[in-house]
Amino acid sequence: MNIARVILALVFCTFFTASYFTNKYVLSILKFTFPTIFQGWQTSTGALLLLVTWKLGLVEINGFSRSAAFSQLPGSFLFIGNIYAGSKALSLLPIPFFFVLQNVSEVFAFFIVTVTHREKPPWMKLLSDLEEQFINYVTSSLLLASLAYTTGDLSGALDFPLLTTYSFHTGCLGSAIFSFCLMLATVKLKGSLSQEHCGIWFFLAKILASGLSLFLSTFNTVLSPMTLCW
Repeated sequence: MNIARVILALVFCTFFTASYFTNKYVLSILKFTFPTIFQGWQTSTGALLLLVTWKLGLVEINGFSRSAAFSQLPGSFLFIGNIYAGSKALSLLPIPFFFVLQNVSEVFAFFIVTVTHREKPPWMKLLSDLEEQFINYVTSSLLLASLAYTTGDLSGALDFPLLTTYSFHTGCLGSAIFSFCLMLATVKLKGSLSQEHCGIWFFLAKILASGLSLFLSTFNTVLSPMTLCW
């Protein structure tokens, strides 16, 4: 592996750790327990930043057909379920144990994708991971906005005690920016390394984030010996 790829992998690990730490800070430390609002903010900001970076020529998003966009909708619904459940779990669990459960869920997801995988016709295929992510962002923003209204999360968020504080604004802004940068770094990493090497760096990023969380008094992470082994 050359120096450029090592730097890319280290950048990925940095954004991975920063993203999960800021998400944990808002969800758990500040106790903003409204995942429809929080994830809706992240996905809408992600869609906006993706459009801006595309217009500036920093990323390339090619056109795609309407049929290709519709074919991505099942994946978008899974994406929404994943980020919603992830927010709920991250708000309640220590970061190391959250990654343990995430690893288990990824095993099941791998088997589901393997069993249900079918080759799509060329006219239904997207051109890159960025087009797929853009559709996920837009679909998530629209659906989460409607869910926030119907579930009462919107009114609850407006009454959140820390809504106007500097720490809340900083945490939410950081979470959106770091999550977007993590997405870009992930796409770049997958395009530069083999699947096996990407898996290694994902594993190392989780180890790094888990280890650092144990030494941060902000999270006050206390693990039993059995949990630590897992």
